[in-house]
Amino acid sequence: MAKLNFYLCFFSAFICQFSIAQIPDYYSTIDFDQVGVTLRIQLSNLISDTHHTFLPYSSSSTDTWDVIKTADLTPENTDFVLLMYGYDDDDGEYISDRTRSIDDSCHSSSCIGLWTREHVFARSLANPALTTNDPGPGTDIHNLRACDSQKNSQKSNRLFIDASGNSRIIGDYFFPGDEWKGDVARIIMYMYLRYPSQCEAIDTSDGVISYAPENDMPNLFLEWNQQDPVSELELTRNEIIYSYQGNRNPFIDNPYLANKIWYGPEANDSWTVLSNANDNWDSILISPTLIENSISVSGVNSNQFKILIFNQLGQKLLECHNEKKVDVSELPSGVYLLSFQGAQSNKQHKFIKK
Repeated sequence: MAKLNFYLCFFSAFICQFSIAQIPDYYSTIDFDQVGVTLRIQLSNLISDTHHTFLPYSSSSTDTWDVIKTADLTPENTDFVLLMYGYDDDDGEYISDRTRSIDDSCHSSSCIGLWTREHVFARSLANPALTTNDPGPGTDIHNLRACDSQKNSQKSNRLFIDASGNSRIIGDYFFPGDEWKGDVARIIMYMYLRYPSQCEAIDTSDGVISYAPENDMPNLFLEWNQQDPVSELELTRNEIIYSYQGNRNPFIDNPYLANKIWYGPEANDSWTVLSNANDNWDSILISPTLIENSISVSGVNSNQFKILIFNQLGQKLLECHNEKKVDVSELPSGVYLLSFQGAQSNKQHKFIKK
């Protein structure tokens, strides 16, 4: 009963704090007029400076097991944990289970039918690798999730790949499943901001990178962040981990922060105030349509954006950042597509080069 009351207390605190659309006090030092690298560094400093406690991986005192057994409980039944990447409790296979008794955690060498702790950002993909011998990056609970032991082994250190449906291996890669891909994206983004030189997002997927101006965030994570909204479990976890570690996952608090940093498909603005502060897309003008030497963009309020020029085959020919005038004098005559990419969305314009 005490565990249930603890769980409900934190969930109630979440409701009180975030039911009104506003920026939480935790982020009072952040200048949200900034975008891109500047905003990324500010958030990175915040979640590092407020991370006051690293818990031991396993200990007779409070450890990561204790937090997961509080943070990963199913909303429907607090005697069970939700298993990362799981999808079916009724097919007779442990590896696909979505929930399991909180008591069925693995503390031995034989773990079939038991759940263990999954490092979503795989330990060996970090540089240097994440270790769990001492409290540190490898014991950061934002990166740890309850997971069936066999599913954990199946995922191993495979790079993430895009697909649809349930979690599974695809060649040498791993798809986390439609229910979990947003969770994965927001954890990878957190780990990159919290440990920027050790846990680079690009080391967890070899997918296309075209949204992020600094080429530091694979497209699939930005797409997953938009396609799979923040779940009740993520919200509750963030509150509980915050109470233990002192820091939060900003992308759970507001998925739209990813767009402010790396652009990409527009995710939900939980606070409803960041997306409204960006460019009025109806006011952005791209001209002229028939050109000789350069094409210009006006009406831009953002201080970070990029412009891409494609030919009719969809091949990218030019890319420039934060420049409102693009020199196209070297392009041969023909029809081209300009794509303006800001923090909120894209705007495209077809033009003819004389």
